[in-house]
Amino acid sequence: MPTGKVKWYDASKGYGFVSNPGDDDVYVGSQVLPDGVTELVPGQRLEYDFAAGRRGPQALRVTVLDQGPRRAKHKYKPAQLAGMVQDTMTMLDTRVLPTLENGRRPEAKESRAIAEILRTIARELDS
Repeated sequence: MPTGKVKWYDASKGYGFVSNPGDDDVYVGSQVLPDGVTELVPGQRLEYDFAAGRRGPQALRVTVLDQGPRRAKHKYKPAQLAGMVQDTMTMLDTRVLPTLENGRRPEAKESRAIAEILRTIARELDS
């Protein structure tokens, strides 16, 4: 049985694709998932049997080998993140926007600090 990694899987549509080393990606429909498995995570390792279908290789049987990459844990509680977002909005409104409206950019040191705050908020929202 070949081993591959889930490229993507959409549980609402009921299908996705797993990599097939040295060949086309393999279609994986929800009907071939093991009992109790309702979705697959990108990067999750699978073992599978497949056959050629009308549109390409299609999985006939799937065995899940691991749970896939772990999602990042949130570093901040929702209330803390809400405070960070509110403070950032105030800072952007009172310090950055007026500077930009006057045809200038914030100083490099301040820009780096603001960018890091925005990246932190983005990571928290994305995880």
